Amino acid sequence: MPALRRTGLLLQSLAGSFARLLRAQRRTYSAALTAQSVVAAKHPFQVNLEAGKKYAWCACGHSKNQPFCDGSHRKAAPKISSLKFKPEETKEAWLCGCKCTKNPPYCDGTHKEDFVQKADLGCHPQL
Repeated sequence: MPALRRTGLLLQSLAGSFARLLRAQRRTYSAALTAQSVVAAKHPFQVNLEAGKKYAWCACGHSKNQPFCDGSHRKAAPKISSLKFKPEETKEAWLCGCKCTKNPPYCDGTHKEDFVQKADLGCHPQL
């Protein structure tokens, strides 16, 4: 019986630790979203990228040249800069428009989540 009780206490402890970890990750992700980035679009942008060419993906959501940077972040979101990248091969790609991807600058499907779909364009998404 004591061994069973110890196992139960251990499981409760692990469950509590796991819940704290999830809350911490959610706060970290939420803080990253509130760094002034806004939803520019609720869909990805299909683009043709050339191998070796430099691109600057808009990370703040304020650019009028989505999905690429036009320098709007300097005034609208000075804590955020564009993400510069250079593809290794010429290819068609889907670049994130919601600015919430976990694989920037590429779309990972996050735009399908409720917190993005319910957000107004040009606003911060609410988790």
